[in-house]
Amino acid sequence: MTMTINERAEVLIQALPYIQEYAGKIVVIKFGGSAMQTKELERAVMGDLHLLQLVGIRVVLVHGGGPEISEMLKKLGKQIEFIDGLRVTDRETAEIVQMVLAGKVGKNLVASLQSIGGKAIGLCGLDGHMITAKKRDGVHGYVGEITDVNVQPILDVLEKGYIPVISTVGGDDQGNVYNINADTAAARIAAALSAESLINMTDIRGVLRDPGDESSLISVVPVQDAPALISEGVISGGMIPKVECCIEAIRRGVQKVFIIDGRVKHAILIECLTDEGVGTMFTHE
Repeated sequence: MTMTINERAEVLIQALPYIQEYAGKIVVIKFGGSAMQTKELERAVMGDLHLLQLVGIRVVLVHGGGPEISEMLKKLGKQIEFIDGLRVTDRETAEIVQMVLAGKVGKNLVASLQSIGGKAIGLCGLDGHMITAKKRDGVHGYVGEITDVNVQPILDVLEKGYIPVISTVGGDDQGNVYNINADTAAARIAAALSAESLINMTDIRGVLRDPGDESSLISVVPVQDAPALISEGVISGGMIPKVECCIEAIRRGVQKVFIIDGRVKHAILIECLTDEGVGTMFTHE
């Protein structure tokens, strides 16, 4: 459908109060493997981030890259194993994770942003001791549990007018490299930055009352209601750790946290700059 000039103007007017609300504030976007399905979708996301930056919003992009990691492990003949949804990571696999995320995936996202006129700099959790971690447990190997987040490198990049593109690997004082869950890293980074909002892009609409019915979207979830939704089975499976990360971000001070469908073109703009919204918002109240 072609919009008239008046309809386009109305869209811009509707966005104005949201632009004013977010101006100068930090928005953290978590862009995961499930949302990075096609180059067309990726380019649409990069366009959204560039526009947010142009209207004065300080954008931080945190990305995963599970499918790319698995693809590289297969090429190298490495065994792929998951326990409780987390990749079992020996020392060599941790080095491959670092290579794929901080190298191929992160730099490709930087290049994609810059190809449409954006300004971006790639960082990883090892840079400036941004993400300090320790072994999560004795089962998953070099899967890291975050012990500290130093946001100064991120703030330095934002201050210079760039979008930080952050790969989620961490390290410790002994030089070990850890594979960090991207949802967890995004939540901790958003909290440490006192971000206005955290937007998690995934491959479903949000929290669904009936997991088999995408029209049963729950638009708003106060954090105190989330445990009941988990116990009732409304939130289940792979959504549980995502929702737990949303709760953690809210409890650590992030104002609003969203789970949105990364398969929808311009979902970020619809969520941030319109009355409608497209996903589930987690709130304090």
